[in-house]
Amino acid sequence: MIIVESFHIWESKLSDLIHLKDCKKIALITDLATGEIACSCCGTVISEKSIDMGNESSGISGKEYLNNARTGQRISLKMADMGLSTIIESKDKDSTGKSLSAENKRAFFRLRKWDRNSRLANTEKSYIKAFTLLDGIRAKLGLPDAVVEETAYLFRKIRSRKILSGRSNAGILCAATYIACRLTNTPRTIQDVSYAGNVKRKQLQSIYRFLLKELDIYPESYNPSEFVSRLANATTASERTRRHALKILHISRRKGITTSKNPMAMAAAALHLSALKHHEKISQINISKVSGISAVTIRDRAKEIKKRLEGEV
Repeated sequence: MIIVESFHIWESKLSDLIHLKDCKKIALITDLATGEIACSCCGTVISEKSIDMGNESSGISGKEYLNNARTGQRISLKMADMGLSTIIESKDKDSTGKSLSAENKRAFFRLRKWDRNSRLANTEKSYIKAFTLLDGIRAKLGLPDAVVEETAYLFRKIRSRKILSGRSNAGILCAATYIACRLTNTPRTIQDVSYAGNVKRKQLQSIYRFLLKELDIYPESYNPSEFVSRLANATTASERTRRHALKILHISRRKGITTSKNPMAMAAAALHLSALKHHEKISQINISKVSGISAVTIRDRAKEIKKRLEGEV
């Protein structure tokens, strides 16, 4: 479908985009199928994107709605081409359905070949592999879209600084994922990311510290209270025990006990103390398995909390 536009509407735009001095008769048309605005006389394309300001057509069924939708897929940093890919059709026909000449067929054959090769460049390959792994990590950890987009942004930033050479893409991506979780305050431990990405924890910690230094990022530590519900559900603790553990952590944070401490260890210790107070049979070993914190660390943190909050909890 083609619509003829008034020249006066686009007169101010023409001076900024192109100079149609050689065109004797300027008659602008809009092709709604391709979104191009061009001159019907000389064929010069003014703009490759047009916006239909009319009302959105609605369909009764979901299929009708998708068929009538005028918007494409959203732009995302998680995609290797950010959702802006272009594919040259294999049909050797023009917009009117006529077959192309032999010369044009050869030209488009070369264009398709260059387009295919450009999409398989080394840079694109690294993005495809990394973001495929990111999809797997996202599914295992249940990460929201904000964390995924932040991870993709960090990975692209790391790639642009050329600090990927000699390092594992999987390790870099897992470290970027953990940084994104910290920046967006999404409670996921480094052990969780290590398991999801199949990367050793020590290696991941080393890459994480390296990226913090290179990117000059200082993420805030997690609030231990964010891990209490997770531990309580895994150990089948009662609601009363969970609420009392949150109270212990609230007082501990106010007095500065949680400062520079592992938030998961503090949450495990608070849950252990709460279970003891309410006479629930939740062993330290069970809490240790669920939290990934050793029983010795849990006992040490519990003793410290009990000593400094004596008589308050």
